[in-house]
Amino acid sequence: MNINKLKGGIFGVTIGDALGVPVEFKSREFLRVNPVKDFLGYLCWNQPPGTWSDDSSLTLCLIDSLINGFDIEDIGQKFANWYQNGYWGAHHKVFDVGGSIRCSLERIIAGESARFSGGFFEYDNGNGSLMRILPMVYFLQNERSIEERFMKIREVSSITHANLRSVLSCFIYTEYALLLLKGDDKYLAYQKIKKQLVDFVEEKDFNQREIKLFERVLIQDIFDINESEIKSSGYVLHSLEASLWCFLNTDSYQEAVLKAVNLGDDTDTTAAITGGLAGLYYGYDKIPENWKKEVARFNDIESLIENFYTKLENEIYC
Repeated sequence: MNINKLKGGIFGVTIGDALGVPVEFKSREFLRVNPVKDFLGYLCWNQPPGTWSDDSSLTLCLIDSLINGFDIEDIGQKFANWYQNGYWGAHHKVFDVGGSIRCSLERIIAGESARFSGGFFEYDNGNGSLMRILPMVYFLQNERSIEERFMKIREVSSITHANLRSVLSCFIYTEYALLLLKGDDKYLAYQKIKKQLVDFVEEKDFNQREIKLFERVLIQDIFDINESEIKSSGYVLHSLEASLWCFLNTDSYQEAVLKAVNLGDDTDTTAAITGGLAGLYYGYDKIPENWKKEVARFNDIESLIENFYTKLENEIYC
């Protein structure tokens, strides 16, 4: 595996996240007049420039666990350690956590299995599992069974978000990213993934009302949707659509994440999800150098990625 794509994807998440943190909840109209162009500091969360949020913390916790193999309970404990102790926090502390994540991790802390800790009601469809799912792309790169890939993505999502809508959003995102990792052109990969996923869901006994919600992604061409119809709230389907839209309508990592941030509202998460795709696709060397060096805990993240890369390479050649 090309480490450039691994480092690109993970740093793509953290840098996109950090760009969006200071202006989270700002409206699209405000950012149209005052667009984000670089790291900012303080503002919304009173954090220094380069600070990333729970999006990146949980992404890094997932990598930390996967280095030792696939263990849902261990992943859940890593997430809980972040929530309780700031483990893999940008500054070793927690300053932001979504409601569904909080409830799920408190269940784990109270002794519940991570397999059953996630919310499964319709209102449990925030973007909290989509924002941290990217490491599974690298972990599953050699898994040929789409059924097995789906099962593992469902397990990881369901630690916090067990509703089918969240699970399918994660699965669509990771299946698309797998094709990008293998070197497909991003537009060709998008057309491939639409057919592949439509065929997959047709074989399953999924709720058709749920499947219809993904029509703009799987039936239409999401990149042709007008910006005014792209939402950037914390709802998982909005985040999936917005990230694909930003990625497919830009030509560089920098352009993609800035477009995502400047959509407004859930700025950090939209940019983190977009940044994961763009960083993987364009590669680490195409991310602006000043952003890489200014992001919080750069050396720690780089070391974690190198350990993950070693783990993945050993799995391939052992």
